[in-house]
Formats: sequence, C-alpha cells, structure tokens
Amino acid sequence: MRTAPGARANPHNTGTHARRLVAFAGREARVVEHVTVLRHASGLCRPLTEGMAMHWYTGNTTYDTVLTAAFCFAAFVIIGGLFAQSSYGRFSTTKLGLNLNPKLGWWLMEIPATAVFLVCYLTGPACFEPTSLVLAGIWLLHYANRGWYFPLAIRQVPGKRSTFNVSVVAMGMLVTSMHGYLNGTLFSHDFFGQYNRAWLHDPRFLLGVAVYLCGFTLLISSESIVRNLRDKKNPGGAEYRIPFGGGFRFVTSPAYLGELIAWSGFALLTWALPGVVILLITAGNLIPRALATHRWYREKFVDYPTDRRALIPYLM
Repeated sequence: MRTAPGARANPHNTGTHARRLVAFAGREARVVEHVTVLRHASGLCRPLTEGMAMHWYTGNTTYDTVLTAAFCFAAFVIIGGLFAQSSYGRFSTTKLGLNLNPKLGWWLMEIPATAVFLVCYLTGPACFEPTSLVLAGIWLLHYANRGWYFPLAIRQVPGKRSTFNVSVVAMGMLVTSMHGYLNGTLFSHDFFGQYNRAWLHDPRFLLGVAVYLCGFTLLISSESIVRNLRDKKNPGGAEYRIPFGGGFRFVTSPAYLGELIAWSGFALLTWALPGVVILLITAGNLIPRALATHRWYREKFVDYPTDRRALIPYLM
C-alpha cells in the first residue's frame, strides 16, 4: 500500500497485504498441483482408451469409398423402411415387376455374402492368421445357414405364386456384396493391426461372441418352429398358422430379434464399422417389418395371443 510523502506506513495494513500475498501464492500453488495431477491421470488413462474407438479411414481409397457408400445405403434403408416393407413373403406384390420362387430368390440374394467374402478374404495377406481365421469361421457359419440351408429348407405351398420380387433380390445382392467385401477385406488385411492373437482374449471379442451365439441360437430355433408349421408331407395344408414355443412365447418375430442380436454381437466382436453398417441395415429393414407382421397376425387371427409383443419382450 502506498502512503503519502512524509507519512508513516500503517503496520496493520502492511501485515494484511503480506498475508493476502501469501494466501494467493498458496492457492496458485494448489491449482498448479491439481492441474499436474490431472495431466498425469490423463496420461495414464490414454493407453486404455486409445484402442477403444472404431477406426474409419484405412487409407485404402476403394475400401473407404465402399464403407462410406454402405453407410449412405443404411440411411436409405432406414428411411425407406418407414414407408414400405420389402416385397417378399406375406408382403409380396406384383406391382414391382417379376417375382421369383422364394428358394431361388433367397439364394441369389445371399450368395454374394459367401462368394465375395471368400474372394476378398483369400487374397489378403493375413488370411491364415489365427484371429482372422476365427472371424472368417464365424462369418461362414452365419452364411452357411442364411445363404444355403435356409433357402433350401423353405417349404412351399404347391401351386402358390412366386413371392420374391426381383427388386428385393437386386437390393439384397448389393447389400451382401458390400457386406462380403468390407468384412472379407478387413479380416485378411487387418488395416489397423487390431486382429492379433491378443484380440481373441479381448473383453469386446468375448462378450461379442456370447451375444452373437445367443442371437444365432434364437434365430435358428425360431426359423425351425415356423418351418415345421408346414407339414413336410402336406405343405399345402395351411399357408399360415400361429407359431408357439421358443421365442414365440414372447414376441411375434423372434427370428428378427435373433438376427438383430446376432449382428449386434458381430459388431462388438469385430469392433469395426462394417459390423455397425450391417446392424443398421438389418434394423432398418426388420424393425418396421416386425411391427407390420405383428399387425398382420392380429388382423388375420382373432385368437392371436394378446400378451405377445412385436419384437422386444414386454416392451415393443
């Protein structure tokens, strides 16, 4: 504190000012100490979080372009699903042109997921690495069912018109081609060095496999129940019946729920954006279809169980 010329300084004021300076310096030191601690903690946490983000750009122009296009297509499917159902099965129509036999339609639609995947996978440098082989095995297991067993096991009503529209086949082939390319290339090129042996012990992989197997089991069992509603020796006995047992105790479309759970697990166990893409496309197609199927059953069967939900037990 400044004093007038010739005046004596007040000892009390001088002491107060000194104490204030000491207190300020102490607070400043504590702030610096806290910032240092936070910086140190941030440095310790960084190694734990650096590998948690899903990578986007691989540096491969073709791959990155297809991945971007796939996300755009997923948005198209999600928006389109709000207005119309894919033209196959009970929602088929002749307004969109030629319809195919469902066995042929399903097989054509799903075959690129196997063929394109194998071509892309087997031409990659890491195709014989242990983790890549495990991921490829999970993929081929899924499409051994979806692309081969499921179409061939369909029980058709004799004389019934074809119900699988070519527009659905074309759209589906586009999806499964992108899907096969993105995952086959990713697994065998391992752009980010993610799929080493340690990945097989990563919590994301282990949890993802558990989720995937739960969904796949629900999918297989639900499709089996529906298939067996139609007598193999007399497939024309009844075109549609109310299914019971398994996941049908809770929802109208447990196969759709199983498919969604399986792809959620796949996205988790691969921890990569192609898994997110197919989950979005599947959800955009199957969630509106499950709701429409639920309404269809309730309108067609007066004795349809009132406690069943459309897709998610007790909720939706």
